[in-house]
Amino acid sequence: MDTILTTLIIGISLSMDTFSLSIIYGTKGITKKNKILLSLIVGTYHFIMPLIGLYFGTIIEKYIIINLNILVSIIFLIISIQMIVSTFKDNEELKPLNLQGLLLFGFSVSIDSFSTGIGLHVINTNYIQSALIFALTSMTFTYLGLNFGNQLNIHFGKYSTIIGGIILLILSIYYFIK
Repeated sequence: MDTILTTLIIGISLSMDTFSLSIIYGTKGITKKNKILLSLIVGTYHFIMPLIGLYFGTIIEKYIIINLNILVSIIFLIISIQMIVSTFKDNEELKPLNLQGLLLFGFSVSIDSFSTGIGLHVINTNYIQSALIFALTSMTFTYLGLNFGNQLNIHFGKYSTIIGGIILLILSIYYFIK
């Protein structure tokens, strides 16, 4: 149960940047069809990217001798710093999303899932379960962010990214000590 809870917390943390960007795009009046499509795309990427990262992580582990808890800690630290720093950058003007834009959006918010996948077997050895948890949380957070985008202040998105970054920072410290 502890493994599932940890995986869920990581999935929620990884979904915070998706949530905040979805809020912003939700304020642009995305159609219901595109909300569902974008949520499915983001969920699919969050399913595939950790598995690809896991594959590369096993290759790294064979050729580079490093404590994987330390590697996971470093990866989470880098992601958390990037998430927190990104909240202080000015956002450029958002353009309506076509299919290419939807795919690019999904890919860009899923890169952190690839990094997490590198050390996935330290967190949870049931890889499909982990990928499903990541996919479902990111899909849910994307859909919620898009739906509440018209009603929420754009600054809340920045706060949610900071919270996600802080949670990953705490997990980074946890895996470093572990």
